[in-house]
Amino acid sequence: MAAVFFGIVVLQVFTSVLSYPNGAPTSACVDMMPRHGGTEPQPNPAPYTIHPSSTTFQTGNPITVVIKGPDYRGVLLEARSGSDSKAIGTWQTPPSDTKFLACSGNQQGAITHANTNIKNNSTIYTWIPPATAKNVVFMATVAQQRTVFWVHVKSSTLTSGGGTSFEVHNSAERIVTPVLILLVVLLANVQYLLA
Repeated sequence: MAAVFFGIVVLQVFTSVLSYPNGAPTSACVDMMPRHGGTEPQPNPAPYTIHPSSTTFQTGNPITVVIKGPDYRGVLLEARSGSDSKAIGTWQTPPSDTKFLACSGNQQGAITHANTNIKNNSTIYTWIPPATAKNVVFMATVAQQRTVFWVHVKSSTLTSGGGTSFEVHNSAERIVTPVLILLVVLLANVQYLLA
């Protein structure tokens, strides 16, 4: 009986060492795989979807992100560009029960769970786009529990929405000026024909 009890205690210690209740390790940044030891991800499709607040982004303008689906306990959330596996951009202050994870040399490059408390559809993450990105996808690993998780849950692709407001103004000016010139020419021709 003592041997069985000892075996159970050793198994519990071993299991807790192989999982990460206080957040994903930096070694998970590239492949998004939890290091839970002996467990495999659930097959897709995942019961989760990632919902950004916009389909476009501008450098420096925050985008909020919500992971919708059943309650979850573990998360690793990154923004990536194209097929690159490097985390890009900067996450703002993490919601409660989450924390920053340094990925791709960026101290605020990802968000992970800080504990196994429940996160849900009301957990809102905020991301700041970098100047270098053209297309962005949010990618997550979401865990309901230690042995039930999905990897590479992706959002739809966000595209660069044009840059700064100064650049948008200049673009509008380039379009409006030829239209105004065309209108003036047309009005002059109409006046000539009526005279």
